[in-house]
Amino acid sequence: MHPAPINPRDLRVSDAEREHVVLVLQKAIGRGLLDLDEFTRRTDTALAARTRGELNGVLVDLPGITHTDSGPARSGPVEFRNTMSSTKRDGKWVVPSSMRVYNRLGSTELDFTDAVITHADVLVEIDLAGGSVEMLLPDGASVDADDVRVTAGSVTNKTSSGSGRPRFHITGTVTAGSLTLRKPKYVRIGNMVVRRPWKLTWES
Repeated sequence: MHPAPINPRDLRVSDAEREHVVLVLQKAIGRGLLDLDEFTRRTDTALAARTRGELNGVLVDLPGITHTDSGPARSGPVEFRNTMSSTKRDGKWVVPSSMRVYNRLGSTELDFTDAVITHADVLVEIDLAGGSVEMLLPDGASVDADDVRVTAGSVTNKTSSGSGRPRFHITGTVTAGSLTLRKPKYVRIGNMVVRRPWKLTWES
């Protein structure tokens, strides 16, 4: 008796296939087919997918969007818009290769320490007028913020210099506001690790 054939949807997927789908989703958000929250939800699903059926489910309503291996998918930057309010991204969110931070009299916090970053270079354009933008970068990352133009504001770079990857290229303008770039600091107390900014983790 021959075993029943395996449904192609039940075949296991590799990390390379998951990353390919993430690039397709980045192309979709650049074309305006997805908003940022939907992009984040679908990317989380793609990265956790075990089978082709689960992986293909995040693309089923995006006809005509493809990505080839000839180079990275090119699209416009993902935009974070904030006017007199607060925006925060942390945890395992997927970082696009290019983003624009638009902040008017609000606060924007981007925590990259646990984020999924598949690019060697991340481009960030700052458009800040009033308020603050704070970026918390992962260990090993490097920053180039020399091209940021400042008028009646401040740019504080608390990261160490170097050429590590990923490398964040920061450009744009800061007017009557503050841009802060830093990395977390860690203190171990027994099995507990305390991170500044405050975050507790436990090690077995």
